Parts: sequence; C-alpha cells; structure tokens
Amino acid sequence: MFSAVAKPFLSPSPPLFRLPLSSISISFRVFPSFFSSSSSSSSSSSSSSSSSSSSSSSSLLPSPQSSDPITPLISSDRNYSRHAFLVDQYLSCSMPEKPLRVAVLLSGGVDSSVALRLLHAAGHSCTAFYLKIWFQEGFENFWNQCPWEDDLKYAKHVCEQVDVPLEVVHLTDEYWERVVSYIIEEYRCGRTPNPDVLCNTRIKFGAFMDAISDMEYDYVASGHYAKVVHPPADQNDASSVLELSQDMVKDQTYFLSHLSQTQLKRLLFPLGSIKKDEVRKLATQFDLPNKNRKDSQGICFLGKIKFSDFVCTHIGEMEGIILEAETGDFLGNHRGFWFYTIGQRQGLRLPGGPWYVVEKDTKNNVVFVSRNYYSIDKRRRIFRVGSLRWLSGKPSGNVRELRCKVRHGPSFYSCSFEMEADGDVAVVHLDEDDQGLAAGQFAAFYEGTTCIGSGVILESWDDQCFPVCAKALQLAAMEDKTKLGKPVKIKTMPITLSVEADSGESSAEEKLVNA
Repeated sequence: MFSAVAKPFLSPSPPLFRLPLSSISISFRVFPSFFSSSSSSSSSSSSSSSSSSSSSSSSLLPSPQSSDPITPLISSDRNYSRHAFLVDQYLSCSMPEKPLRVAVLLSGGVDSSVALRLLHAAGHSCTAFYLKIWFQEGFENFWNQCPWEDDLKYAKHVCEQVDVPLEVVHLTDEYWERVVSYIIEEYRCGRTPNPDVLCNTRIKFGAFMDAISDMEYDYVASGHYAKVVHPPADQNDASSVLELSQDMVKDQTYFLSHLSQTQLKRLLFPLGSIKKDEVRKLATQFDLPNKNRKDSQGICFLGKIKFSDFVCTHIGEMEGIILEAETGDFLGNHRGFWFYTIGQRQGLRLPGGPWYVVEKDTKNNVVFVSRNYYSIDKRRRIFRVGSLRWLSGKPSGNVRELRCKVRHGPSFYSCSFEMEADGDVAVVHLDEDDQGLAAGQFAAFYEGTTCIGSGVILESWDDQCFPVCAKALQLAAMEDKTKLGKPVKIKTMPITLSVEADSGESSAEEKLVNA
C-alpha cells in the first residue's frame, strides 16, 4: 500500500535570504575594468577623483527599492577592455550594444560561469544568484556526497575573480510545492514527468523572477544553450522568440519550451551562439576555477540519492507481477508500477535479458516487458498532448508542417498537429515510429528553428490508432490472479480492438479491464 507522504523538513540553518525579498538590499559596485580613462585626464585629476570617489559612486547607486528609474551603472560611452579572444560571435547573445543590469543564475558549473564572464565582458552590471532548492529529511546520510556545497564554493570563486556580488536564495519551500509534489503525484499515477522543464518554468524563471521583481533588473541570464531574439525597443509589443542554439547536441530549448512569453521577454542566454567545446575553451582562457569540472548528471534535485529510494520513501511499494508482452508468461514480481517507465531496462532483475518495459497496466499493477523492444507491435506514432502552452500565440487548428521533440537531444520528428475542440488538447501524428513515448513527458514543437511551445503527452497509439501492445492489454485480463509465484500462461480473450466503440457499448479496453 502507499505510504504516507510527508512534506520534507527544511534546513534549520538561516538562509542568506528567503522569499519575499522586499527587505533585501544589495550593494552594486562600479568595476574599474569597465572603463578606461584618457591618460591626460587621469594624470591631471587623479588626486581630486580619489578624494571624491566615495561620494560620487554612492550617488550613482540608487537602492533597488527606489521608485526612481535606476541610473545605469555603466556610462553609454564606456570604453571597457575586452579579452583578445572574445570575438563578436561570443558576445552576440549578450546584448553588448547597451549597458544592462543583469541577474545571473550561477550554479557553480562551467556553463553558467562562462555566461557570467561573457556578460561581464560585454560591460553589463551583474549580480550572481545561487539557488538552493532541495533538502529532504530522511536522506541526511547522503548530504556528505551531495555536490551543492562544492557548487557554492565554485560559484563564489568565479564571482571573486571579477568582483561580482553573489547572493544565495533558498527556494526549498517553493521547489517542494511547485515541482517535487507534482512529480510524486505523476509517478503515483503511472506517468513519467520531466523535472527539468518544471524547474525552469516554476522555479528558475518563476519563483526566482517573482523574488527579484522589485529589484528592477533588466534581464535574468543563465547558462542554457538556447537563443532568445528580442524585438527592437520601438516594437515593445512584439513577441520575443525562442530559437535553437548553435550546439544541437547540447541545445536546451526542449527544457525551456513551456515558458510563457512574459518569462521569455526577460531572459538572456549568452551561450546561444557557442558550442560546448568552445565554452570549455573559454573557461580555460578565463582561467575559471571550475574549468575542468565535469557537467552535472542525473535528476537535478536528487544529487546522489537513488531514484528508487526517493520514490519508495514518498509513494511506497505495492507488489505486482511482470508479464512477457508477447506470451503472457509470468516472469516475476515488481515493487510497484511507479518504479518503471516505458523503455526502461535497468532494475528489472530478470534472467535471459535484456528486457525492456513496453507497457504498464496501472489499474491492475502489471508491468509488461519484452526482449523485442523495436518490434512492429510496440511502435508508437500518434499521441495526444495536453496542457499546451504557446510562447507567442496559439497556432491554427490544423498544422501540417511542424517539427517535434519528445525528449532532450538533437533528434526531431516531422509531424502534423490537429487541435481538438477545447483548444487545450491536440493529436500529433509523427512521420516516424518512436517506441519510447511515455505519458507525462513533454513534447516540444518547432517551426523551423523557432520553438513555439509544448505540452504534456497524455497517451499514445500505433500508426493505426490501436493501443500499443494490444495483445499485452488482453493478457492483463487474467481470469485467476491467485496463480502468482510460478510461471503461468495467461488465457487470452478473443477480442478485436476497434478505433471507436459503438454508441452505448463499452470500448474494447473497458471490456478487458472489466473482464
């Protein structure tokens, strides 16, 4: 049975600041590296400028809570010195044409650190923010392995190199309420959510943006591999556009596809025109302390906590059976369908493999596996998608020439898109098979190189609109569930699946479940 889910105990140590931020003031400094004075003027006025530097600089720095417009910290005619290796391409996504106040999300990794240095080199006034989002009671033994303290140390060292202030934001409450709770419920229902999409939408560019809304930053920046094209200043009503990055392997528009236009208008992604290997080279040339640090892997909030331990703690275990999809043979028992997702290979512990999860019957707690993952009867080509969000306006009812990503990576499918009557759900037809479509995952849609929005996959079928593994669904209608514990051939029912059930009759799937 399900175990009770308790809200996690949050770290008792006092945060540097916690929402709301109305009482927080941050001191901004003018950095000498941004300016170069002429030699004649500096020699004649060095003593006077020295005596008045304190008062003059303070007059340039209004409080973030001031109702007056913020005076730019960098003069429009500045002549700062750039590194010789910074060609225009590297700064093209950093808006170097005008001085800005930028809040930079700094994780301690290489990507966000290089993004900060590019913005700094472009002459912007930067403040770095490190988001601490996760503390889970019961997993304390893992904290000596969790990298967040190392992350923060690296972030501090990166900021110290260029004298950029760093603030730590504790968003543990917000992360639990807006991301983790949702993830737990999705797994409980048998779906496979994507925490990275939710974290971007609800935390990094949601709760954090809300927290600094009174601080009058021009933009929020991060180390994502994506481009945002903003309209000219005289076309403020026009939409900002999310574009694919230069690096198609690292491109992260999939994870950003569920943002709103309001969020997108406030974002900068300095790495949008740079490939990963170039970012590594820049990290070396900047001599960043984390230049040789490996990229983070795994689910962002778990660190080195095992996924199965996390799920077991918050949902519990409920023993069920594992059946071979093609034959109905009983192969073993499992701990609960929520531990498995379509395409999963690890953790099944079955002999004679490799075995892959190809379907789940969440009503009867049955997991279907196969050694023939790519066989015709397991292909998926059509799916329904809901919770649609569009970055710049809803497309027309039927769209025939779109591209679609169903997971992070460089691969696209060509697809057609048919909106249902309510406008929040659509049916998508892929031009190729994809065995790994899983309910709960996001599907992102593109027109050319522009990401136009995304939605959550609800269900999928083969190219004839039949349920995937139709025979497996028949096998789920077992007559005698008491024969568990030894291999047993499950009796199949002679039912012909149809696309639509006649009016007043139960569908084939309902007959199977009720049999």
